[in-house]
Amino acid sequence: MADKKYFLAFDLGASSGRAILGSLENGKLDLQEVHRFENGHKRLENSLYWDYPALAEELKTGLGKAAAITKDIAAIGIDTWGVDYVLFDRTSKEMVRLPYHYRDERGDRAVPMVQKLISKDELYRRTGIQFMSLNTIYQLAAHKAEQPQDLQNATFLPMPDALGFALGGDFTAEYTHVSTGNMLDPAKREWDWELIDMLGLPRDIFPKIVQPCTVGGKLSAELAEKYGLPQIPIVKVGSHDTASAVGAVPVAVGEDAAYVSCGTWALLGCELDEPCCDVNKQTFTNEGGLNGKIRYLSNIMGCWLLQECRRDFKVRGMDASFDTLEAMAESAEPCKFVINPNAADFVAPDKMPERIKNYCIATGQAEAENMSDAEILRAVYDSLALCMADKLFELEKAIGKEYAVLNIIGGGTKDSRLMSETASAIGKPVVAGPIEATAIGNILAQAVTVGFIADWAEARETVRNSFPVVSYPTDEKLQKIFTEGMKKFKALP
Repeated sequence: MADKKYFLAFDLGASSGRAILGSLENGKLDLQEVHRFENGHKRLENSLYWDYPALAEELKTGLGKAAAITKDIAAIGIDTWGVDYVLFDRTSKEMVRLPYHYRDERGDRAVPMVQKLISKDELYRRTGIQFMSLNTIYQLAAHKAEQPQDLQNATFLPMPDALGFALGGDFTAEYTHVSTGNMLDPAKREWDWELIDMLGLPRDIFPKIVQPCTVGGKLSAELAEKYGLPQIPIVKVGSHDTASAVGAVPVAVGEDAAYVSCGTWALLGCELDEPCCDVNKQTFTNEGGLNGKIRYLSNIMGCWLLQECRRDFKVRGMDASFDTLEAMAESAEPCKFVINPNAADFVAPDKMPERIKNYCIATGQAEAENMSDAEILRAVYDSLALCMADKLFELEKAIGKEYAVLNIIGGGTKDSRLMSETASAIGKPVVAGPIEATAIGNILAQAVTVGFIADWAEARETVRNSFPVVSYPTDEKLQKIFTEGMKKFKALP
């Protein structure tokens, strides 16, 4: 690899977003965060939304900050969380309304409507997607029932494609993001038009699906002039953040790995060549990946629970630093209280410690009425570790293979307590890192698209050459405690 190239990645999660400038030179990637901004739900009346116009402006701010560092940016890529979308008027190209947040309750309202049209088993057989009421299919069914006028003369764009459009991108939908929504034929990798007709949704709102590592427009002339930049290609990367993150799992191409992409959500799985839509394995989902792979994985609520506890503690005026939270959890008895992180009780924001306490009371756990904040935190840590162990065992059973280690990537790897507890819960070492997996995968996809990196074999070699990992061994004493804790965990609803 000769010369030096810069790439700009916009990586948006459910709680924050970043603009990261990556430089590739001599087989190594360096990252520089140039802009960070808050993200989260916006409550209007009784509904939750994303502030799409504000997010678009944050991307432009990040673009300006990157341009102040270098004008030599080879490409731009955008990734976000899954399932959410923006509707645009096809004539004016204006947003129809603020996009709904996946935690809005309308998805729950739509589940019975969809299941009258197609059974849960048949839907899984068609799409291979794990049931979650926040999936795009339920959101669109609710949208059609409650605001049908929005679908007239409209174009549906997944969130990362909508943000790309704000910078000058085209009206196409990137495959990995579309694959999260329960509306894709996973074998054909195209819209399931028969399913769309069954739901009574207008076909003409759905744009062409394009594969990752495709150029999807270029920076608008207006923004290029404003920041003194050329009209940089806008690349459709693995625009679902987990797709980009999995691209940065530091294993050689051809080697199998079990991974967790750990952030607000924790997604545990492996890569397959073809989808597996066995209706007896509906706890796993088949989502699009990079390099033609299927991400076969299961969703876990993840660091959302810790984030919401921390936010609640701040509101109460408590010290909510990460060191304090870890010390509080350490002081509490392990596996005294256990929760199911994926329970519906924990999907909505606000009052998370109270929700956890009420769940423990409702599930008949002794002394739950007197749970302390430290015990609530310990319950979250222990339960996340147990849930990852349970999902790993399920994965191994589903594909008939055992893994020697679990690779964990993403921001959650900064939480050493969660990493070490997970190693003890699974009874296997955890290899943690890289932290910035999503931005790394985003940038590498850009580099592959413009030909600066030859292929994903070279891309993953770049990851191994550029970023350290940390290994967490199993603690035998804690492993025995988790073995007993797993019995409690498996008995939960």
